[in-house]
Amino acid sequence: MAETTSASVSSPSGDSNWRENKLWKVTFAVSGIMLTLVTYGVLQEKIMRVPYGVNKDYFKYSLFLVFCNRITTSAVSAGSLLASKKALDPVAPIYKYCFVSVSNILTTSCQYEALKYVSFPVQTLAKCAKMIPVMVWGTVIMQKRYRGPDYLLAFVVTLGCSVFILYPAGTDISPYGRGRENTVWGVSLMIGYLGCDGFTSTFQDKLFKGYNMEIHNQIFYTTLCSCVLSLTGLIIQGHLLPAIEFVYIHKDCFFDIVLLSTVATASQFFISYTIRTFGALTFATIMTTRQLVSIMLSCVWFAHPLSWEQWIGAAIVFGSIYAKSFMRKAPEKTTSSVEPVQNGNSNNFKVNP
Repeated sequence: MAETTSASVSSPSGDSNWRENKLWKVTFAVSGIMLTLVTYGVLQEKIMRVPYGVNKDYFKYSLFLVFCNRITTSAVSAGSLLASKKALDPVAPIYKYCFVSVSNILTTSCQYEALKYVSFPVQTLAKCAKMIPVMVWGTVIMQKRYRGPDYLLAFVVTLGCSVFILYPAGTDISPYGRGRENTVWGVSLMIGYLGCDGFTSTFQDKLFKGYNMEIHNQIFYTTLCSCVLSLTGLIIQGHLLPAIEFVYIHKDCFFDIVLLSTVATASQFFISYTIRTFGALTFATIMTTRQLVSIMLSCVWFAHPLSWEQWIGAAIVFGSIYAKSFMRKAPEKTTSSVEPVQNGNSNNFKVNP
């Protein structure tokens, strides 16, 4: 009887400690993701769209940013593997890592290049439409089956994205053009981004399931291949020395790139921690909030005007994603779940932010 009484007395205290501990974990995860990825978004727009120096020079070497990001992430991943005393040997054939690497380079390059022609709010909201290419690649590569509500959500989100892109504010100017945003070319680059990103996440999923590999193992070899390929591309295009010369002349650009690579790598830790601790559904909700905050911050910081049609489009997109998240009672770990589709995010999909 005494034991029962003691257990009943200590239960509220234990429950309180558990809740407090969970609150601290949630605060740590949310603040980490918001800080790193919102900073990442602001920096990538600043580097690609804001001129440097008295001569107003623009940084045009997007592949150089890919190289810097990947070499930083590769070094950190190697350090994580060595610190945890796990093998550095590849689990899958190298050429399969290269498939992910090539598609990932194309994804990130399209993302950076698109910022030359469309604003960051347009690019960020367009990323929400990646559900469709992920579902297509999932059906082709993984033979997955999706449910009716998944297709409905993808359609509604894509509709909202289309409204946001097709009705820009007339005063938003592209720094690489002589007038309004070059929507056609910018949208073409974003379509390339969505297609390649959908393939990247789906093929990563296939590697994880087919070879039972550690996430740091895949990140290390994928980013290592990306380093080699992006460096080769820079040399072939003749952009390596001009990019180095640019950052040598413009020291503020150099520090921006260093900070960009640092927060991009740091975000990997917070993303993995959040998914491992709280699951993909909570992570998807946080990422949706991060995208909304990034758009609002970009509009204020870089003075992007939004038309009333764009406000409607943004409301459709974020309203649909939030509704889907809150209507789901618990994270369902099924292959047909739309959770990793919503933002292209899962613990399997974390090579780039």
